[in-house]
Amino acid sequence: MNVWLPLLVVFSAGGLAASLLVVYLFYLLGQLPPGCYVGEVLPGVTADCLRVLKSEYAYIGPVPLDVAAAVWFVVNIAAALWLYRTLERRAARFIFWWRLLGLALLPYLLYLEFAVLKAVCIYCTIMHIFIVADFVVITIFLRRVSPLIR
Repeated sequence: MNVWLPLLVVFSAGGLAASLLVVYLFYLLGQLPPGCYVGEVLPGVTADCLRVLKSEYAYIGPVPLDVAAAVWFVVNIAAALWLYRTLERRAARFIFWWRLLGLALLPYLLYLEFAVLKAVCIYCTIMHIFIVADFVVITIFLRRVSPLIR
């Protein structure tokens, strides 16, 4: 069981680092993070963070999605620690549904990037990968420790 907590924390920390880098550099300093424009990655789709981050879809009301993502990853870390320390059923349920919420948003975000904006942000993609990896790990973890959860 000792390998699971570091995996969950590392995946969430990786996503948190990507989101905080964008928040700090783009939203606070007004600079593009490194590697934000690579050119065409697929036919008709470019790696262009500026197009993604300046779009109307980059916000939930006045809040940048990267800020919301940072909060999501912080809650992930807290939930992983809660589950690891207590093995309570409500912690297991929360962590599963919280991570499922993050996973459920990905198809919409990918649709916006690929179909609507025709641009992807490398940092968003990094966060997407960590969200999927995190969900896979928590699902395997919960299946393996389900007899221990109270």
